[in-house]
Amino acid sequence: MNYDMMNNNRLSLTGTISSPVTFTHEVLGESFFETTIEVKRLSGMTDVIPLTVSDRLMCDAPLAEGEEVTVEGQFRSHNKTVGEKSKLLLTAFARDVIRPALVGVDPNSLEVCGYICKPPVYRTTPFKREICDVLLAVNRAYNKSDYIPCIMWGRNARFIKEMPVGERLWVTGRVQSRVYTKCLGENVSEERVAYEVSVAKILVGDRIEEELCVEKNNEYYS
Repeated sequence: MNYDMMNNNRLSLTGTISSPVTFTHEVLGESFFETTIEVKRLSGMTDVIPLTVSDRLMCDAPLAEGEEVTVEGQFRSHNKTVGEKSKLLLTAFARDVIRPALVGVDPNSLEVCGYICKPPVYRTTPFKREICDVLLAVNRAYNKSDYIPCIMWGRNARFIKEMPVGERLWVTGRVQSRVYTKCLGENVSEERVAYEVSVAKILVGDRIEEELCVEKNNEYYS
């Protein structure tokens, strides 16, 4: 796997395992399990993020509810058919689980480099806050892609709203969970949870290559 494939999707989460660890599927003899990790924000609120972990990362002991860990890996997506519809599911995919959790690190950080695959959706809130939703296609090994919903605010929202489909972006931010109410019909609704990247920084086009070049040099000499 080349450098770009290893580094175009990098996630680090530090938090508490908050649900039972359950088996989901097996690929070429490797078993995968799912749980959730609860990550605190500086505001005191928490994000509860789905987590997928291989049995090879739990050789010493299975993850346990209430355990504090640092997870390093990628933010991935896959489609699941529900009835006649296809639903995009998102999960933190662990490449390493560090126990006990690291201290003094950013508890929720993500860097992804991908391509705008739908026209950005720009809007303002009733309080005049500017928001822009962008869906990024992030390449993965074996000709796969992850589709990552991103949300931009303020100046970033204005900057990105006219970007064309196919434009390459590098964004940094954090993974967040958000509860919303879905209307299912007259007088019928239910609460659902959305997962997305709250974006702090954006680079476009040639500036991405400059940033990655500096990063590779820093890693080489560190």
